Amino acid sequence: MADIDLLVEDDEDLDNQSAKYLMFNLGDEEYGIDIARITAIEELQQITAIPDMPNFVKGVINLRGKVIPAVDLRLRFGLDERAYDDRTCIVIVSVDESTIGLIVDIVSEVHEINKDDIGPPPSFKNASGKEQYIAGLAKKGEEVKIILDVHKIISNEDRIILEEKNV
Repeated sequence: MADIDLLVEDDEDLDNQSAKYLMFNLGDEEYGIDIARITAIEELQQITAIPDMPNFVKGVINLRGKVIPAVDLRLRFGLDERAYDDRTCIVIVSVDESTIGLIVDIVSEVHEINKDDIGPPPSFKNASGKEQYIAGLAKKGEEVKIILDVHKIISNEDRIILEEKNV
């Protein structure tokens, strides 16, 4: 009986745990990705274009001998393209067994957010389809942070396209 009580307490503790999220900007909006999915944050480097790819796949980068697809999140979300500058970064994430670079305007900081402070994404649809990538909305003080679902950013169809192109 005592073991059951301990398991219940442990489950409750898990629900109250916090996770760390890397926050970054695309335009005026701030987004977060679970830091457990991130393997590196890199300065923008040379991107080699690959023909016949979706417009948001800018090409590939060579990261320490490994070829990694580079996806521009602005374009993926249907935002206007903007010129890259010295603050543009590539956030390297692991999605299942794939490694992908996400190009973002600027990386800001890491936030620790309690899981209890993350609510479900909105249920309405907008023209850009941006909400389909949202895992939840986090309350942090007076602000609301948009938490992204990395699996949805790079869908299975996108991974199949990248694999077919040997990227």
